[in-house]
Amino acid sequence: MPEQNQKAKDSLLDLLKASWMRSSIKWALLLTAACLIAIWLLKVFNVAAAPLFSSMGSFFAAYGLAGIFLATVIAGTIIPLGSPALVATAALFGVNPILLILVASTGFTIGMTINYALAYRLGRPFVSKRISSEHLEQVACVWNKWGWVIYTIFGLIPVLPVELLAFICGLLKARLTIFIALSFVPRLIVFAFLAYFGQSMGAWLGAA
Repeated sequence: MPEQNQKAKDSLLDLLKASWMRSSIKWALLLTAACLIAIWLLKVFNVAAAPLFSSMGSFFAAYGLAGIFLATVIAGTIIPLGSPALVATAALFGVNPILLILVASTGFTIGMTINYALAYRLGRPFVSKRISSEHLEQVACVWNKWGWVIYTIFGLIPVLPVELLAFICGLLKARLTIFIALSFVPRLIVFAFLAYFGQSMGAWLGAA
């Protein structure tokens, strides 16, 4: 038992050091920095007073929820669309925060469930095309001890590639009801925070 625990700990460290993990975190941090710089520039140049800014607000009010739903479904799969940034931007432009949070969380969960279903049906050959065999073994080993805990943590931290773990859940045939709940609730919390952040930024810029 101690040897198994040590192996799981070593695999967890290896997982956190994996190249795909570092790459996902790096790009997410770069995107976050770019968004913060863009918001600062909008404030400096008082873009909120421009007619174009108002037009964008009207566009988001009319089509924002549908666009967010589609984008978060796709972002829930392996295609990175920056759903956290989209949610914050939609809130900044005045999209109803309650509907925004629910729609984004639902869309992301659907995308994650698509990943789960593909891995469940197509098996290891399909998953191996997206996660190397070495990294797949690392995740599988860690999953046996901390599976749902890790999945929840990944869901709560936008910079971590939780989408890839959905493949692991499907491949290992993890319980679907728990998978859906732990895909939805953490993102509900994250998107609620981002919607609040977006609203605050909108007020700071003078858009609200």
